[in-house]
Amino acid sequence: MQGAVTVSPSQVPELLLGLATVRPVFLWGAPGIGKSSLVKGFAESLGLECVSLIGTQLAPEDLIGVPQLTPEGRSRFCPPESIARDEPYCLFLDELNAATPDVQKAFYSLILDRRIGSYELPPGSIVIGAGNRATDGALARPMASALVNRLVHVHLRASATDWLTWAHGHGVHPWVVDYLTDRPDHLWSAPPKTEEPFSTPRAWHMLSDALHSFGPTLDEDTLKVLAHGLLTPQHAVAFCGYAKIVRNSYGLDAILKGDARWPHRPEDRDLLYYLADAFRGRLVKELPARKEHASHSSRQTAFRAKSLLVQLAEISVEVAQTVIADGPDGNPVLPAWFLIEAARDMPRLVEARR
Repeated sequence: MQGAVTVSPSQVPELLLGLATVRPVFLWGAPGIGKSSLVKGFAESLGLECVSLIGTQLAPEDLIGVPQLTPEGRSRFCPPESIARDEPYCLFLDELNAATPDVQKAFYSLILDRRIGSYELPPGSIVIGAGNRATDGALARPMASALVNRLVHVHLRASATDWLTWAHGHGVHPWVVDYLTDRPDHLWSAPPKTEEPFSTPRAWHMLSDALHSFGPTLDEDTLKVLAHGLLTPQHAVAFCGYAKIVRNSYGLDAILKGDARWPHRPEDRDLLYYLADAFRGRLVKELPARKEHASHSSRQTAFRAKSLLVQLAEISVEVAQTVIADGPDGNPVLPAWFLIEAARDMPRLVEARR
């Protein structure tokens, strides 16, 4: 299911406060963006215990229970202890849309009527479901229209601003916080069609835990294993390059000022990619869209940038091309006037370096 309107994590608690207290809610979102944590945090804010049932790990009898014979000689289904509680609680149906059709049907009365057999959820209980979208490459089965119509659907998106606010108060490793503050677009990437890691808030949190675990003695090779084992390959290379900068106090500002050169050793290729990406971002930020709006400082930046592009191309044409490449939509990212000047002046700058 695709939602035309999405919400950020910071909007979810208020929405749930108004919705989940009167109707069951279903949170849609990509893997790893924090759906489960949001539900558990919301339940805690209400003083309710959060009881999680994972749809992919259930059979219908796990919900309906097993029959027992009453003194009157009748059979009665007894729901499991995890559900049959006396005090109000938050029932969290995780991966609900990944459950088999029979399990989804078993949830119908629980979701709509707050009842399983003769057992009713205590007054004040809330029911919240969550699941991934079929487009995310995760296990997801079609929901029957009867089930869809029993839920209020909320579509969640990843938000770097919200996640960084949370990270500052939850001990996330400073390398992760600082890197994502500089590159918030690397917090989340769409799940790939192949079986490989991809960047999500969950993956960055796991990387933070690993960095804390290894401590300051973590070597570069192990860092590469961790980053490439958790993140999108492009983000992993960039993060390892950032880590080298942190450790060696070697950054883009020094290169722009002429106090340092582009790293040229083969083993520093991840650092080179990171610096080139940061260079591109700096140009996007400092160069105006139209040349007539360029200040004296902007013109100096453009002149220096063209010279640095030549130096970068001498080390790697491929890396240099990433600086001036078009965006994912096929449109130029850098101002057209700068690209034209760079193409015009590049041969002259190359000749001047000989």
